Amino acid sequence: MVFSSDEPIITPWVFFRYFVVGTYVGLATVGIFTYWYIGYDWSGDGHSLVTFSQLSNWSECADWSKDLLINNFGKYTQFKENPCSYFTVGKQKASTLSLTVLVVIEMFNALNALSEDSSLFTIGIFANPWLLIAIFMSMFLHCVILYVPFFAHIFGTAPLNKNDWILVLMFSFPVFIVEEVLKFINRQRIKRALERGKKHD
Repeated sequence: MVFSSDEPIITPWVFFRYFVVGTYVGLATVGIFTYWYIGYDWSGDGHSLVTFSQLSNWSECADWSKDLLINNFGKYTQFKENPCSYFTVGKQKASTLSLTVLVVIEMFNALNALSEDSSLFTIGIFANPWLLIAIFMSMFLHCVILYVPFFAHIFGTAPLNKNDWILVLMFSFPVFIVEEVLKFINRQRIKRALERGKKHD
């Protein structure tokens, strides 16, 4: 694709594309946090589910905590005595899932950025081996702060199990599909623009 020297860096299409992708990133990171609390009953870690109303009104927990029954799980032993702490101390796993989704989405975006318009299926993930190395190192360092207790304590993260990683991929992979759809739309835009240019010639 050839750009004109006087073409703006941020065109309306680029702005729209960033807006769509950014919106999905925000929805995914907040969505997995919310889902951990209200719907993730297959986690395998034994945490309790709450309603969306309870989650969204957690700051008023003291007013309705008598109706809140939270099981202790993992290293947490205070929830039965102080169920409201489930929304503060207990959010460590949910926050870790949000952080991990953000990291994995950015890795997918790095692959998407191999070409502005061409599908990743066309150019292949091995088009830039150095990028793959950078992605591997980034994921390795992220796993260090998840699974090495010293770093997990510093960053306030919790280790993820197999089901957690499946959930992370479920929330992260759609950004790849979003980008592929946007690239396809842009290829059609460019094709139509070239066809109009030929007609004018």
